[in-house]
Amino acid sequence: MAQDLEARVRALEAKVQELADIEAIRTLRYRYHEYINEGKYTEIADLFTEDGDLDFGYLGKANGRAELSRFFHNIPQLLSFVKQFIHNHAVQVHGERGTGFSYLEARTVSRGESYMVAARYDDEYVKHDGQWKFKRMVLTPYFAVPLREGWAQEDRLKMGR
Repeated sequence: MAQDLEARVRALEAKVQELADIEAIRTLRYRYHEYINEGKYTEIADLFTEDGDLDFGYLGKANGRAELSRFFHNIPQLLSFVKQFIHNHAVQVHGERGTGFSYLEARTVSRGESYMVAARYDDEYVKHDGQWKFKRMVLTPYFAVPLREGWAQEDRLKMGR
């Protein structure tokens, strides 16, 4: 009977740790978008591991903290305004590693033109010194179109498939 209770307590402790890790990873993702939305670009690289990797396709790539810092430092030259809204953040945890994906809806301004943006983030996470960090972040754009044009043109709808 005591062994059964001990096993149940261990199982509950493991589940609580898993849920705490998932919540910490979600907070990491939310913090990333807070920094983007509030223009705190110099703080973003610290959300990644030292050897963190970023692949934003045609928008650029970066590997390691120095490149990540430069990448995010240059955002204001590309976008004079950006607000991102994240949806459906799904996370899986496997010990000290995790994976996740989320969907992005964003409003941006580039060269005086307003854009509607939709994309998907795919992430890898690592727990380092008790803190979750991005190990890899991949952005797959579905569309980024001027607001005046809209996104409902047939060729744009095929982009995300």
